[in-house]
Amino acid sequence: MLAISKKIMLPAILAATLLLGAAREAAMAQTPAAAPQGQQKNWKDRAEYDMYEAIGKAADPGQRLTLLSQWKDKYATSDYSDLRDALFMETYRQLGRAGDMLAAANQVLAKDPNNIQALGATVTSIYTLWQNAPPDQLATVQKASQQLLSNADALFAADKKPANVGDADWVAAKKSLTSTAQTALGLIAMRNKQNEEAEAAFRKTLEMNPNLGQVSYWLGTVILAEKNPAKQSAALYHFARAAAYDGPDALPAAERGNVRKYIEKAYSSYHGGKEGLDQLLAQAKGAALPPDDFKVVSKTEIATKLAEDEQKAAAANPSLAIWKGLKSDLTGAEAQAYYEKNLKGMRMPKFTGKLISMSPETRPKELVLAIEDGKTPDATLKISDAALAGKMEPGGDISFAGTPTAFAGSPYMITFEVEKADITGWKGVAPAPVKKVVHRKKK
Repeated sequence: MLAISKKIMLPAILAATLLLGAAREAAMAQTPAAAPQGQQKNWKDRAEYDMYEAIGKAADPGQRLTLLSQWKDKYATSDYSDLRDALFMETYRQLGRAGDMLAAANQVLAKDPNNIQALGATVTSIYTLWQNAPPDQLATVQKASQQLLSNADALFAADKKPANVGDADWVAAKKSLTSTAQTALGLIAMRNKQNEEAEAAFRKTLEMNPNLGQVSYWLGTVILAEKNPAKQSAALYHFARAAAYDGPDALPAAERGNVRKYIEKAYSSYHGGKEGLDQLLAQAKGAALPPDDFKVVSKTEIATKLAEDEQKAAAANPSLAIWKGLKSDLTGAEAQAYYEKNLKGMRMPKFTGKLISMSPETRPKELVLAIEDGKTPDATLKISDAALAGKMEPGGDISFAGTPTAFAGSPYMITFEVEKADITGWKGVAPAPVKKVVHRKKK
């Protein structure tokens, strides 16, 4: 399975970091001296604030984690325990400790289910956790994702924007975190092998942000896992999208190349060849989701349609069906032996073909016909008795019954001996007489 690209993770992580940073900066502005008497939140003493200030200056996340732990040990209860939990979240994220980050986020969400910083940190953790996390951690991410999605407009209302966050960043954070939350629902369903639920979730993600090439790849993966023949075309479309789309939030070029190799193989296996693949890639590049009537015809469907067409053609023209059957029998290493044993000297039923040429052109005793496709010569008629009358233009229909006297495999040709009476359709016209030029003597 395709590994998660850092490109899909980055916008959501940046959005979550932005929110955590905004909360941290807001708290830093609150010093003991500045806090009015009776304010709901206060530092226990100057020492607690000094500890917090030291944490704010710690650039190294390992050092900051040590200081945070000391703060928690010395001041287990604090008016700023929510901020401390948020700082634990951010520090664990920087250290790559996703499980601990999730536990810290849980602490915040237990007090405030709509805390946007904790919701953001939780939903972004899916990219690290989804393949190996225990079920309880996935359940936490799922709950946070649902909470964020159901309350997105309220959570990201203009009056909820931190003062130190720009308007454009606030809008971008909403788009990134909501699409990540929706993706998280798909990844959790995929992890649990709930493929139809994953399909629905990933489709919604692409409706929210059609540029996510990796989500297109995952969508193709879960549809394929459903093993529903009716959905195979859709799976091919989403793999084609992941391979062809090269705009913002697309898969990296190397990964698109790998998916391109896969779709070429999968498409050829399903369709029976690469015909139409370039058109599919172009169509998928332009739209994340296929139209409702999209379909790639399978090789089985092609074969079935061909057989049906052949049956209809055989019913409409039995002699042509017999001729094609003869050609099938006269193909391969044993063709000459088959001809000698089964056809040579045997009176054949009537066939019809297009006149290609005749010899001689006037009053011919030999005709060359194209029976199978009306264009390629495949039958030569040698008239055993009287010549045909006049001359006929090529392209007309000639029917005959005769006896095979020779066979060639390359180019394919069966030679028949026929009698004039067994030929119908001949419309020979006598050539116009040549006018004699009379030269008069001058007087």
